Amino acid sequence: MMIMNKKKYIILCLCAALGLAFTSCDDFLDITPEGQVKREQLLKTEQGVEDALYGVYSQLRSTSLYGQELSFSALEIMSQTLWCYGNMSSAVGITALGNYDYSYSTVEGLFESVWTEMYANISNVNSIINSPLVEGATSYPYTIYRGEALALRAFMHFDLVRLFAEQYTVNPDANGIPYATEFSLNTPDFESLAKNYEHILADLTEAEQLLENEDEYEGTSTFMLDRQIHLNKYAVKALLARVHLTMGNKEAALAYAQDVIESRKYILKQKTEVQNDLAGVLSRKETLWGVYHSGFYTNVNAKLQQTTSYYSLDLRNDYMTLYETDASGLDFRITAYFTAVDQGGTPKYRLSKLTDIYELNNMAGSRPSELILGINMIRIPEMYYIAAEALLDVNPELALDYYNQVRIHRGLDPLTPNDALTLERINDERYKEYIGEGQSFFNMKRLNLPILSHDGETVFEPGKEIYVVPIPDIEKENRN
Repeated sequence: MMIMNKKKYIILCLCAALGLAFTSCDDFLDITPEGQVKREQLLKTEQGVEDALYGVYSQLRSTSLYGQELSFSALEIMSQTLWCYGNMSSAVGITALGNYDYSYSTVEGLFESVWTEMYANISNVNSIINSPLVEGATSYPYTIYRGEALALRAFMHFDLVRLFAEQYTVNPDANGIPYATEFSLNTPDFESLAKNYEHILADLTEAEQLLENEDEYEGTSTFMLDRQIHLNKYAVKALLARVHLTMGNKEAALAYAQDVIESRKYILKQKTEVQNDLAGVLSRKETLWGVYHSGFYTNVNAKLQQTTSYYSLDLRNDYMTLYETDASGLDFRITAYFTAVDQGGTPKYRLSKLTDIYELNNMAGSRPSELILGINMIRIPEMYYIAAEALLDVNPELALDYYNQVRIHRGLDPLTPNDALTLERINDERYKEYIGEGQSFFNMKRLNLPILSHDGETVFEPGKEIYVVPIPDIEKENRN
């Protein structure tokens, strides 16, 4: 979908995933009078609202968003985890990104696409939130529609804040971003970072309340099947835990993380289930929410599986040594997440964690029908890490228990109280677990950590020039 100048024209292309696509995005919805009529007609029926919600979910899989840049590409380069060692033009852009040269043209274009596509999709979801069937929802299924839509709006704004604004605990008085709540040609005014978080929490809290009884309706309609591909109530609670931890509200983060863990709706897989559990599909046990994407393999294969020197992303050279720390036992992630490629007698590891093995081996027809192709957005291990960090200073024994649960389910021996659990150890486990999922850079920013370059020598000291991506010039131009 082409995103044009937002002050002039925004196409609302709600093409539904899962076979619910419309015949053409171009003649569907826009903000012309004709498009307004189409939008209003669509949102007058339950089926129309559901199709519109699927459209919002489907736009998240754009390569500018979670289909590539905000999962296994740009954010992993920014965390210095993946790198391109080629010397062609695309590799030069990657070098600029890895050096946090946000003024470099390729890097500027990348984040302009993130900004414009995310706000276009926020406008999409606002049209649903403010539609007559959804706006004042008090009964099923409209409460479910509104709950998911509010959670989506909060989720998208939250990741924009994490990219384009300062870290809240470092500077709570910093400038934030626009928080859009209307389907409109007009871009809302910028507001403070504190106000951004106030809106994010308000949307998520209302979503939590609206989705509280969703379990009793699960499976009663097509829309209520496969709740993993919806921002369901457990995913909303997990997102609240993530937001509160980012704000430094450890007590609230702990409460939400424990709520998700103790529900037992989603559980840690056994160590023998680690292999291929995330290989282009949503984890059957661990994924609270993922985005359905039947074409995810194409992006992953080109960037991670292939070895094109000017395009593919390689693992930083010293990354595997991290798995040797506190490594008593057998870490099943090593063989599940990485493939060793022989290069002149020296094994070189590639990140194969996300590669669909059925597509890779030309056996797509043999893939078990219960597997859902797509992008893992929120998984249960994060809740254990949040709980461990939140309890580290107040209840170290319980913190160690949460931390050890993930270790045990990955094949490692648990640490003992004599091993002294530290934040550094928790972060190391996070780093190992979430490689390729776009979370490491955000965790580094949250903690205001220095970042060791992929070369193993250069250290990037924390600061705005590293951790705050500038607002794209197009946004400034739109306001002139």
